[in-house]
Amino acid sequence: MIAKLTGILDDFGADWAVIDVAGVGYLVHCSARTLVTLGVRGDRATVFTDLQVSENDLRLIGFASAAEREWFRLLTGVQGVGSKVALAILSALTIEELQRACAGGDAAMVARAQGVGPKLAARIVNELKDKAGTLPSGPGAAAIAAPPGSASADAVSALQNLGFKPQVASAAVAHAVDELGDGAGLNELVRVALRRAAG
Repeated sequence: MIAKLTGILDDFGADWAVIDVAGVGYLVHCSARTLVTLGVRGDRATVFTDLQVSENDLRLIGFASAAEREWFRLLTGVQGVGSKVALAILSALTIEELQRACAGGDAAMVARAQGVGPKLAARIVNELKDKAGTLPSGPGAAAIAAPPGSASADAVSALQNLGFKPQVASAAVAHAVDELGDGAGLNELVRVALRRAAG
């Protein structure tokens, strides 16, 4: 299974990109938000991927972050949501907005996505509301990639050493950074993040 691609952005369209990895061009289908992060032709790009297999098709889906990929997998686990609809939702909403919508039961926000009617939006929100708080949002994904030695990276490491899963630790530290500001020290971050992770 292909989990991640790093290469040169060779070409792209409205909902796809070709990533050239050592001379092999991989066609990946992406949300509009992911496409924006890839840059312009010739740029070096990294996408997290998910392989969708059907009776007559193999399709590689690309994501700007591992968190976006997790939300895609959650969405496609809901009856009536295929990869096309899931990408439409991820194009219309940031993963932070999607997380808030599911946690708060806001079906109207999910229904903003193209091809998602009120009934399907309500089903998505109902099925995912219990899982919404356990997945990292965008800042949580960024916390994983915090510079080594930074307070946020050290705080994520500290929580993982205490037994929290990487995604939970990252999301909790991201929340702590939002609450305390970028200049917060390690001890403050760990204290606030622990309260969040254990809550």
